Amino acid sequence: MNLPEAFQTNISQILGAELPDFLTTLDKSAPISVRLNPKKKTALPALEIEENVLWAKDGRYLIKRPVFTEDPAFHAGAYGVQDASAMFLGHVLEQVVDRSRPIRVLDLCASKGEQTTLLASILGEKDLLVANEIVKSQLSILKENLLKWGFSNVIVSNQDPETFADLEGFFDVVLVDAPSSGEGLFRTKSGAVSEWSEANVQMHATRQKRLLSAAAMLVAPKGVLIYTTNTYNSTENQENVKWLNRTLDFETIDLEVPETWGITKHENCLQFFPHKTKGEGFFIAAMKNLSRDAKFVKGKPDLNRLRREQRAILKDWFKPELFDELEFLYKNDGNIVAIRTSLLSDYGSVLRALAKRSSGIEIGIFKGKDFVPSHAFALSDMISDTVERLEVPSNEALNFLRKQNFEFSTGKDGWLLITYGGLALGWVKKIGDRINNYLPTEWRIREDLV
Repeated sequence: MNLPEAFQTNISQILGAELPDFLTTLDKSAPISVRLNPKKKTALPALEIEENVLWAKDGRYLIKRPVFTEDPAFHAGAYGVQDASAMFLGHVLEQVVDRSRPIRVLDLCASKGEQTTLLASILGEKDLLVANEIVKSQLSILKENLLKWGFSNVIVSNQDPETFADLEGFFDVVLVDAPSSGEGLFRTKSGAVSEWSEANVQMHATRQKRLLSAAAMLVAPKGVLIYTTNTYNSTENQENVKWLNRTLDFETIDLEVPETWGITKHENCLQFFPHKTKGEGFFIAAMKNLSRDAKFVKGKPDLNRLRREQRAILKDWFKPELFDELEFLYKNDGNIVAIRTSLLSDYGSVLRALAKRSSGIEIGIFKGKDFVPSHAFALSDMISDTVERLEVPSNEALNFLRKQNFEFSTGKDGWLLITYGGLALGWVKKIGDRINNYLPTEWRIREDLV
């Protein structure tokens, strides 16, 4: 790999005698890894698993990269593709966060949602997750990945981090997975090498300080700010951590890491190098907020409640143990969101503070007295086991995902949840000999699969 001379000078100062091993590794193919969804367990015949990821209980290395689009389980959210190094976030979260009570978590730079879905895997039914992405073009894939994952207590926003002011001190955990110069992605990101420059490093470091400053104000007293990058240089990594600790009242948490994992530890920050760990370049540090009062403004969702008779119609659609814990609210467009009663205040605070955000998971809409379930509801963790399902094999599942005709065998009319390996893919409605496919058009597979 033809690396910029300035980068080689800097990395040689970091690695010393290890530099030849590092350079040799960059000329090899990057490992392929996926992270399983612990809430959507099923057989995964399309994946040839080589071994587990040491620091991620749901992480798996693959022998070879399959065509993920050809696997219905991928579309159902049974797993997601993620670099193994980045999965270390889960290990950190388990070390530094008190899970004895419900927590509020913000992914401030969610991008396409790789780390957001990892957070969703760890969070429980009483926790709240807010995923923010400032780049509007990224939102559709972020929302799609989150919906596939099936975690319902989530709000997606599209705001500049500095517009979160009314949520000061609101979040127990804030993740800043910061855009970086991308040194750790030279093997996997097209153009990463040609785009690298010392000026680009400085530009990202300045932007990262802005993100960290905005994020720090949102961390609750004794809460945790987690900072990650895909780069090696200290300007974007350790120096930014020192800057935050020096500027605000934070301190870096000493993270425990077995030496056998090959992760480099420096000033309580952790660095992944591809010649020492099986993954790409990655940096992570966790910082605790030592002071500051929470000043967020409490609120409640400014939405209308569902009528009693409509709520009664919904009862059979939801898990019995969950239904009584839910509040059903109308949005202005007629769509219905289901929010846990225990989270109404938290939702209200977020919805009040942020202008460009979702209102939670939409479950469907009423047309007269008929309930039309949404695709988001199909993929969620809310649906009753008594809802009628239609299990299909792989080839018919792919036809459904293309919105093409597919074979089915059932005598019952009405709504059917199409499943593959027990995992929901979406809705159809059978009326006599006709079956209507309710997969959203923007979700359909467009490639011709051979």
